[in-house]
Amino acid sequence: MADINNIVEELSKLTVLEAAELVKALETKWGVTAAAPVAAAAAPAAGAAAPVAEVKTTFDVWLASVPADKKIAVIKAVREVKAGLGLAEAKALVEGAPKLLLEGANKADSDAAAKKIEEAGGKVELK
Repeated sequence: MADINNIVEELSKLTVLEAAELVKALETKWGVTAAAPVAAAAAPAAGAAAPVAEVKTTFDVWLASVPADKKIAVIKAVREVKAGLGLAEAKALVEGAPKLLLEGANKADSDAAAKKIEEAGGKVELK
């Protein structure tokens, strides 16, 4: 088991180009071609060298614009999405678009809010 750990440690030090050369050399030596499992094994070495993109978990929902003929429907939708908002505040928010509607909402809440506003006729941006 110690030998396997040493091999893994040494392979982890390879650059992506060196790992690709190793794969070619092993293919030639053993008379095989690299299948998906071999390619998957080389992927962590590449991932270690480059930063991994972080998955976004929170979103800001922006009310981008509202057509004049859809303003009343969007005001109603805004009041449903943003709890505790009075009619005057909702109207001011809609008329002042682009405005931040929800901040730091999870994916499900931000998607639900965007869907509700868009169904009412407003344009929404998730950031």
